[in-house]
Amino acid sequence: MKTAISIPDEVFALADALAHRLAISRSELYSNAVAEYVAKHRDEDVTSRLNAVYAELPGKVDSGLRRIQAQSVQRDW
Repeated sequence: MKTAISIPDEVFALADALAHRLAISRSELYSNAVAEYVAKHRDEDVTSRLNAVYAELPGKVDSGLRRIQAQSVQRDW
């Protein structure tokens, strides 16, 4: 899909230089950059939803597991 965007001259120059250095088109550079930005925000959304779910669950650790964890930490020191 074609689209038109406006970006500052300095950002354009930097992006153009990077595309040249990577031997890819500006279109590919912009597409990759937007895809990475979208993925980052999608991951943040998943994290916030998981945090909401786990906030509702009790945070108790089994006493046996707690003892084993403490012993493991002591051995590492």
